[in-house]
Amino acid sequence: MRTHLCFQIFLISFYLILFGVSGRCQTGQQSILIQLKNKLQFDSSASTNLVSWNPNVTTDCCIWGGVKCNSRGQVVVLDLSNETISGGIDDSSDLFDLENLENLNLAGNKFNFIQIPSRFGSLAGLKYLNLSNSDFSGQIPEELSQLTSLEVLDLSSLFSYGIRSLKLEKPNLTTLVQNLTLLKGLYLDNVNISAQKSDWCQSLSSSLPNLEVLSLSNCQLSGPLDDSLAYLKSLSIIRLGLNNLSAPVPDFFADFRNLTVMHLGACHLNGKFPEKVLQLRSLQTLDLSVNTDLNGSLPHFPTNGSLRILVLSNTNFSGGIPDSIGNLKNLSRIELSKSNFSGRIPKSMENLTELSYLDLSSNSFIGQIPSFQLCKNLTHIDLSRNSLSGLIPSAHFQDLQNLVLVDLRFNAFNGSIPSSLFSLQLVQKIQLSNNNFDGELANFSNASASLLDTLDLSSNKLEGKIPRSFFELRQLSILLLSSNKLSGKIETKDFQSLTNLTTLDLSFNNLSVITNSSISGLSHLPKLFSLKLAACNLQKFPHLQNQSRLINLDLSRNKIDGEIPSWIWNVGNGSLSYMNLSHNHFTSLQKPYHFSNLSVLDLHFNNLSGEIPTPPTTATFIDYSDNRFDSDLPESIGLSLGMAYFFSVSNNLLTGVIPNTICNASYLKVLDLSNNRLTGRIPLCFTEFGGNLGVLNLGNNGLSGRIKGNFPSSCGLNTLDLHGNYLEGKIPPSLVNCTMLEVLNLGTNRINDTYPCFLGNHTNLRVLVLRSNRFHGSVRCGEGPHNKWQKLQILDIALNNFSGEVPEDCFWQWSAMMSGEQSRKEHLSFMVLQLNDFYYQDTVTVTVKGLELELVKILTLFTSIDISSNHFSGNIPSAIGRLKELYLLNVSHNDFKGSIPSSIGNLSQLESLDMSSNQLTGEIPSQLATLSFLSLLNLSNNQLKGRIPTGSQFQTFSESSYKGNKGLCGFPLNKCNSSVRPTYAPNSKESKNGIDWQFIVTGVGFGAGAAIVMGPLVLSKQGRYFWDKYTNKLVKMICLALGIHYVPCVLFNDDEDDEKETVDSNEDLDESEYESEGDPSKGRYCVFCTKLDFSRTEAIHDARCTCFNRTQVFSTSSSTSSSEAESPFSKL
Repeated sequence: MRTHLCFQIFLISFYLILFGVSGRCQTGQQSILIQLKNKLQFDSSASTNLVSWNPNVTTDCCIWGGVKCNSRGQVVVLDLSNETISGGIDDSSDLFDLENLENLNLAGNKFNFIQIPSRFGSLAGLKYLNLSNSDFSGQIPEELSQLTSLEVLDLSSLFSYGIRSLKLEKPNLTTLVQNLTLLKGLYLDNVNISAQKSDWCQSLSSSLPNLEVLSLSNCQLSGPLDDSLAYLKSLSIIRLGLNNLSAPVPDFFADFRNLTVMHLGACHLNGKFPEKVLQLRSLQTLDLSVNTDLNGSLPHFPTNGSLRILVLSNTNFSGGIPDSIGNLKNLSRIELSKSNFSGRIPKSMENLTELSYLDLSSNSFIGQIPSFQLCKNLTHIDLSRNSLSGLIPSAHFQDLQNLVLVDLRFNAFNGSIPSSLFSLQLVQKIQLSNNNFDGELANFSNASASLLDTLDLSSNKLEGKIPRSFFELRQLSILLLSSNKLSGKIETKDFQSLTNLTTLDLSFNNLSVITNSSISGLSHLPKLFSLKLAACNLQKFPHLQNQSRLINLDLSRNKIDGEIPSWIWNVGNGSLSYMNLSHNHFTSLQKPYHFSNLSVLDLHFNNLSGEIPTPPTTATFIDYSDNRFDSDLPESIGLSLGMAYFFSVSNNLLTGVIPNTICNASYLKVLDLSNNRLTGRIPLCFTEFGGNLGVLNLGNNGLSGRIKGNFPSSCGLNTLDLHGNYLEGKIPPSLVNCTMLEVLNLGTNRINDTYPCFLGNHTNLRVLVLRSNRFHGSVRCGEGPHNKWQKLQILDIALNNFSGEVPEDCFWQWSAMMSGEQSRKEHLSFMVLQLNDFYYQDTVTVTVKGLELELVKILTLFTSIDISSNHFSGNIPSAIGRLKELYLLNVSHNDFKGSIPSSIGNLSQLESLDMSSNQLTGEIPSQLATLSFLSLLNLSNNQLKGRIPTGSQFQTFSESSYKGNKGLCGFPLNKCNSSVRPTYAPNSKESKNGIDWQFIVTGVGFGAGAAIVMGPLVLSKQGRYFWDKYTNKLVKMICLALGIHYVPCVLFNDDEDDEKETVDSNEDLDESEYESEGDPSKGRYCVFCTKLDFSRTEAIHDARCTCFNRTQVFSTSSSTSSSEAESPFSKL
């Protein structure tokens, strides 16, 4: 129970031996004991000692249970611990007539929170007093300070009882211990000593010079650890956990040569922990857990160290585990979880034969794991959430017959799952999810005798059928096999032997779950708490009427059609909390229906029509989006959203006005009513919601009027999307209060206002869309920095009436467009519920030649500027060349004059450039020819002249890119006459007469040689396919080395047969070759590729892309950007 138990047992044993040969009990002593027993309230059926006090059996009280006498027959030891005493001890108790008592133990009783009787102080001869865990309460009496012979005082409790806990106020700790100079053990755990302030260290060191055990856990002490503690040289056990010390650990603890136990967990320690303490040869237990500001590292451990338990979890310790840890031959428990350790797990740990508990989870360990074959005592192995990798030989876990738990989740292990794990008869939990284990799962013997209750193999690459032995694991409670490549048919009757099964998840495999068509098949499935069969090819609703305990049900992404049966809402007898039926083919809800006490109801992406159902009042997450509901929003709907965090009805056919009752939904974090046919005005409360609302999306409706109301100072909006309505007036100036705003989309309305300079200090703004309104005036915002939009990545103010020059300093603060330091895998999203990983995902729509392509997720790498169709004049600022991460730039249909800035050649990521319909003059800068990713260029309808530069991408553009510039010549327009100087990319070298003969001769020679080799490949269909395949592999290797995900393109062919042949061959490619190797929690994203088709001499842009999955999201918001370019992105 406690580490100091051995010390107390020794002390009690000492007294028992000392008085083992005792005199016969004095009559008076016997009488006192009998009177004491008669007044005590206890349960005789649970008593061990008191029930033996029977003078009819023996009159010698010295041999009664718990009683020892000295040679004169006087009681000196009384042990009534754990005797279920609940009353009968107060200041009048006969107990205090035992004046010769030296050892008194009343621990483990239940005194119903009475105060400790003050007469304990009258037992002057007491050397040992233990009142621990006996439910005493209130002020500790000052009379205890009179026990000057006391060597051990234990008033501790295992738990804190708040205001009913024992406390030291008057007297305080100083008064209590000032006379107890012989005290060696002080146990006051969970006693409130907060009144002592910070001088408790001085009180102890000045009064208790012989102290060996100091146990003051959770006593509400404050720091720091005073230097006066250094005088307590005899200390061997220190327990100060769960106090607010807020200080470093002093170096003098390394001088305590007798120190065996140090518990300083959850003390708000900081600074660096002294390494020499870890090297103390006497130290057996060190617990520094839950001190997140405490740093340090593991030192070299000397040989013959005594350390048995090392707990450093939830600290800021870093560095690696030294090889010298193998010197700690007695080490039985290591807990280093949730710290900052890194490096490889040393092989020397294989020799820790006493090791029974190992937890290195949530660190940054890499490489392969050592074998634990020699650690026969291991019961617990947790290496989850690291970066460990490689194969795990089955021998690593061979013969670990004591192993109960193994957790290797969230690593990068590959190869087969070690089969030895399933042969361990005591193992209860095997958790291997989120790795790269592959291959088929093998059957194993004696499965019915296994104690395995949890098996988690989800999110790997396992193939084949589910082994039949899995269905023989009679103790199995949790079976998680989702997100693999398992195949075959599973019938509900396969689970009938798993009578203890409570959680089943087979989602996202290649399985086909066959449900029994008859009601008699109901008995096949055990009584489950959680059933998840997403993407399991279900054709019809499974019979679940007998599932009386069901809490979570996920049948999403199947092929179930027809009505949602009304009986489903009664499943679980009211316990059903999570229901996900999204991505099916349901057409209606069978009536009458009555929603149960659901917390999550997800019906999105079906074919549901008619009246929108009123949500359950208990729901926190409701998603009805992407259906065909065509009713009005019920006037009372807001009364059902009192507990809701997320409510989405987007992409339906809803009509009417927005009910004012939605204003009652004060907990909403996401409200998405977009893409419907709603009319009327925006309710005033929408702008006056406080800090809870993070996303408000009313886009693509028929809302009208002004945006009224004031956004409060507590505004917590991340996304405000009102685009595609008929809103008028101005942007509310109070929007300045929404400092967390990331996405502001007011596009396609009738707003008549000036440029929103008042938002210039919104440092979180990422997307600003004002397109297609009636904004006017200059975009200049006075003196000083134009804005502080360091994170801005999409600016779309096209189709307005802005005028004047574009300021140079406009681009100076846009850091997100200048460097690639932002994450390449993150998306703009809003976390709805952190506990459940519910996200709301923003989207962007790119207009390309009249077609709208929707990006369901906005990657933080996507950057664009569209200021087209305004009245901007003057020169295009050369500072735009600072935006090296810009992907799309559209300044078309303005009144820009002057030349094209050569600095645009610095935009190395640019894929689309549209400067058409301006008054630009001069030559096309040769630097533009270096833009290797440029897939669309439109310079038409300007006044440009001279030769079109030559470069790899420039050779792919058609005449339409340059039309309306009478002075331009060169490919693909008319040839230039000899007087027009050719324009090359900046790295080209010219001869004096303008012709680079060395380049020409070299090129002709190289071309001739390449033609001989490549001709057959390029001219034949099979040759082009193999050329494409091996080019893809080469590019993929280069991209992987750079940390870039590469997705191959499918080349377009000249005829339908060629196209079919190419597509078929690409479908045969191993899809796993292009799977994401990153963290799956980072998101689902796509990568576009551009490649030159040598057979047609033009750039081919793949309309498809490979996507990488992240945590499931439930709804989207839409922002809009435009370009006359062919989009480098497609719908995800």
